[in-house]
Amino acid sequence: MEPIAASFRDPDGYLFKKDGLILRKVNQSYFQDYQHLMDSGLYSELVNRGWLLSHEELESDNASKILKPEQLKYVSYPYEWSFSQLKESALLTLEIQLLALKHGMTLKDASAYNVQLHDGKPRFIDTLSFERYEEGSPWSAYRQYCQHFLAPLVLTVYRDYRLTHLLKSFIDGIPLDLTSSLLPRSSWFNFSLLAHIHLHAKSQVRYADEARSSESVKQVEMSKVRFEGLISSLISATKKLEWQPPNTEWGNYYSDTNYIDDAMREKEAMVQEFVRDSGSTGRVAADFGANTGRFSRIAAGEGYSVLSYDVDEVAVERNYRQIRENDETALYPLLLDVTNPSPGIGWANQERDPVIGRTHIDLGLALAVIHHIAISNNVPLVRCAELFAHMCERLIIEFVPKSDSQVVRLLATREDIFPDYTESGFREAFEQYFTIEKALPISGTERHLYLMVRRAGR
Repeated sequence: MEPIAASFRDPDGYLFKKDGLILRKVNQSYFQDYQHLMDSGLYSELVNRGWLLSHEELESDNASKILKPEQLKYVSYPYEWSFSQLKESALLTLEIQLLALKHGMTLKDASAYNVQLHDGKPRFIDTLSFERYEEGSPWSAYRQYCQHFLAPLVLTVYRDYRLTHLLKSFIDGIPLDLTSSLLPRSSWFNFSLLAHIHLHAKSQVRYADEARSSESVKQVEMSKVRFEGLISSLISATKKLEWQPPNTEWGNYYSDTNYIDDAMREKEAMVQEFVRDSGSTGRVAADFGANTGRFSRIAAGEGYSVLSYDVDEVAVERNYRQIRENDETALYPLLLDVTNPSPGIGWANQERDPVIGRTHIDLGLALAVIHHIAISNNVPLVRCAELFAHMCERLIIEFVPKSDSQVVRLLATREDIFPDYTESGFREAFEQYFTIEKALPISGTERHLYLMVRRAGR
């Protein structure tokens, strides 16, 4: 039994690995709440609606239960999500809270980490978050909801979508006083933001001061009707938050490329052939620099579950909107800067896993990205090869030479200090870590597409 590093804060149970499966141990302290969850009909309704991961009981005695949850294909975190992914996860959490009240239960926490992207949409994963509701009790997870969900959403809408990166620095959500200070003055005239952000932030400061001065802080009672009203108010406030993605370099990449239509079609056919040559059944692919997912969908069409990574929030948002529109289930659009990937954070840097090594990647796609990594970020080609070899077994990668118009643009405003950035230099660097199986020119361009397999021991 191997405990999961992220699962240690809840005294009612924890996750662990056994024989390659993620299992959940339920401690005796949670037995009555668990039984109410199962007997009240709440569990069945949540699973039937597709809101909660299902589970089966493997073992049960007087001291504990062992549950086998539906297995996730990949674990991602809120600071890797697009606006719509976070917003849908927020609304899912609130809808679950409303439904739980109808069954005599409540959520004891509202952490964004209780939600995962699964089969194309958010799903709630923490079975132990439910506890029996006591009449008059306020929602103990109110502050957490506002910090984990509402704060980053309103900062995106009212200030800048890049502020969601603050979630990497604040593992328990963006502090409300900080959020309030960053929002424009006009937000004080929005009743929802006034109540749930600005005044909420002030009340936190006041109660903290009272606690420091040893004054008693009385627990405010809240009737069930007022409780439901609070959740309904949060749902309304969250639904009203709309973000129109701006035009960005990467969000409009495919409309600003030097590919002619015939060359793009040939590239797509070549990628599909290379993907097929790599095998696919039950495997995971990662598209590094996926943009809006054009080539990710080729890998998905061949049977891969695809981590559709991009550095640009707008591209990830558009990719996800397309997934929801078409009801796709095999793609996971996620934010990733290959030159600065998500690190391990939290307690002992182990509560949230780093991107590198988080899951086994059978096939990597690195299409039209090597010049950005090597030239825009001054990363030697051999370091690029080393990173890709560390992350994936097989690799489909496109080499873009200096004569290509995209590279010419990169070098137009800087000195060319990259004498090794040549086709031969590329092959020499990557052959230290990979065996090249195929290398084909892309007609109508000076680019080449490579299919590589990682060398044994690398």
